[in-house]
Amino acid sequence: MNIKLKKSSKLKSGSQIKITGSKSESNRLLLLKALFPELTILNLSNSDDSQVMQKALEDSTSPIIDIHHAGTAMRFLTAFFATQENRKVTITGSLRMQERPIQILVDALRDLGADIQYLKNEGYPPLQISGKCLEKNSVELAANISSQYISALLLIAPKLKNGLQLKLKGKITSVPYIKMTLALLEQIGVETHFDNNILEIKPQNQNLKTKTLIVESDWSSASYYYSIVALSALGTEIELSSYKETSLQGDSVLASIYKSFGVTTTFKNNSIVLYKNETIDSNILVELDLANAPDIAQTIAITCLGLQIPCKLSGLHTLKIKETDRLVALKTEIEKFGATVEITDNSLEISKFNPLKSKVKIATYNDHRMAMAFAPLALKKTFTVNEAEVVSKSYPEFWKDLKSIGFQLKK
Repeated sequence: MNIKLKKSSKLKSGSQIKITGSKSESNRLLLLKALFPELTILNLSNSDDSQVMQKALEDSTSPIIDIHHAGTAMRFLTAFFATQENRKVTITGSLRMQERPIQILVDALRDLGADIQYLKNEGYPPLQISGKCLEKNSVELAANISSQYISALLLIAPKLKNGLQLKLKGKITSVPYIKMTLALLEQIGVETHFDNNILEIKPQNQNLKTKTLIVESDWSSASYYYSIVALSALGTEIELSSYKETSLQGDSVLASIYKSFGVTTTFKNNSIVLYKNETIDSNILVELDLANAPDIAQTIAITCLGLQIPCKLSGLHTLKIKETDRLVALKTEIEKFGATVEITDNSLEISKFNPLKSKVKIATYNDHRMAMAFAPLALKKTFTVNEAEVVSKSYPEFWKDLKSIGFQLKK
């Protein structure tokens, strides 16, 4: 399905949008619920990824688990099934998933005693996993890898016979996501320690401290509304729910970052109110290290494109192994609008602008964030998003919600 977004000069200011639970929190809690069935989870994400994760965890008999494009599910479920004694499964996914590396996690699990075999290419899915009791409790990992590898190990640790000591070597990537995992473990009563790059998780042998957990709404999904407000007229206001001022999500840094784009954030009754209060000088340079929040890099880059503001974004090395190589994809699609983009393995820079071109067709590369990040540009130009249904991976109601605030969409 392709969607044409017609230039929308005026939005319904004061609109209210309800965003479902964080995909990152939901997937962590779904795995914990599989390990601790007495847990109850409220406000789960309605994303494809979380539905795939939930279905896989509730399937106790199938020998084949297909997680499609869900990278978090691939990593978390690999660790989970490695601990399921007397269960043998093959875990696979889309063609792109079979190109995304998983050897770092598999090696770590094997060091702990897991039985995991590659069925096609060494280091990549699909995997055959024979679950067993993992008695070893110490492993080392490079610290600059995707935090999902680390979180996968931390999440299964409370059920390991001797817990887990995880030593990280070097500078850690995406610390907020690791802290999110630790905070969720602590909420249910698991004892954790994180000091000098050493993570320790004690085995959970007692009753849970908390049995009902409410998932905060997704800050990554909120990023598109920050971009919309930034590209809108002064006085534009959008309210999003349900959010906490003390969030576990690294992407909550949006509230601070978007002050530079003239957007204020006010917390009110479990909601956030975004308000455009200032016009930004296009002569400024937006320079950000997004190592702790790489998922909002696409949104910020497109905000800068729409405002014709130069930017230098770094800390982006994990974007190369997402649903697509997001750095290459961003360069390709942004340049269709007439800007000049330079990328490295770790960074993206937009340095030169021409007037935004019209009638552009955006390719989405099976990547939900490519579709959603570009959508706010409809406040400036008419263009088309190809394969727009990909948004269901994290935010199925996205196009419906945009229409509700005044965007003009045509399939």
